[in-house]
Amino acid sequence: MLTTTVLHPDRVTHHDGLVADALHDDACLIWVDSTGPDDGDLDALAAAFPLHELAIEDVCKHGQRAKLQRYQQHEFLVAYARATDGDLSEVDFFIGPNWLITVRERNEHGEMFDVSEVRERYERVRDVDRRVGFLVYVLLDALVDGYFDAVEQSEDLLEAIEEVLFEQGPPMDGSLQHDLLDLRKGLVMFRRRVVPLRDVVLAILRREVPWIEDDAIVYFEDVLDHLLRVIDQIDTQRELMGNVVDASLALASNRMNEVMKKMTSWGAILIVATLIAGIYGMNFKNMPELGWRYGYFGALATMLVCTGALYLYFKRKEWL
Repeated sequence: MLTTTVLHPDRVTHHDGLVADALHDDACLIWVDSTGPDDGDLDALAAAFPLHELAIEDVCKHGQRAKLQRYQQHEFLVAYARATDGDLSEVDFFIGPNWLITVRERNEHGEMFDVSEVRERYERVRDVDRRVGFLVYVLLDALVDGYFDAVEQSEDLLEAIEEVLFEQGPPMDGSLQHDLLDLRKGLVMFRRRVVPLRDVVLAILRREVPWIEDDAIVYFEDVLDHLLRVIDQIDTQRELMGNVVDASLALASNRMNEVMKKMTSWGAILIVATLIAGIYGMNFKNMPELGWRYGYFGALATMLVCTGALYLYFKRKEWL
């Protein structure tokens, strides 16, 4: 579905569908938002705007790396935003002299980035001098700020895992290790989506995008600052994740050592009684104790004394 917002110097109009009549009016700013690139929207956009075929091909191929590519008549930017379900979804930008096209793609759960607050914010603070560059800033700023919520969510999950790990120990069913593996995969994927956006913002700050006005450059410095903070938090969580994994392995190893100590202790305790019973069960005729009247009771008493002594010994050493 296409939604067109035409920002006139004195008013703002919203239209369902594609409205490109104001494209040649330099006083107007056109923002076309697409929420379904697979529904034929790209064909309509390519017919109305001078979009490069390679950029359109990248939009059709989901999962692109965050990047900024320059073409003769527009810039093409790929970024990832936090969708309404908390997962990331791809957002593609076509940046022109007085127009901006955003293609919001759905993630694997069918959710996408919500731009309603972004539209309200831009209409509230815009003026005649704030053109395409400021609109791109507002979108990227909201996009990057959404990363903080994703980082906090993963941080809360990591803290919950740590609490279970150190209070109850690693579960025997391996569910904790499964949660750690899922969280690690999520962090790796999140970092892979976020870190390349740093180069995109740096390219904008180097004024490599001619359509972004100089007055808007200072706002992208704030976006870069937020992005660097997010990257630092992701790297910190990756280190904490490694520490939690190491701690989980260490606790599991300690638990195994405790089990082995108990098994070894009981084996040592019972081996004396087994040895005595084995010796006097050999049925040799010339064994002196076989003819002793109290031999049976003496053997049992020796077994009991040795077993009790070994039990107290290992109990004192806290092996039992």
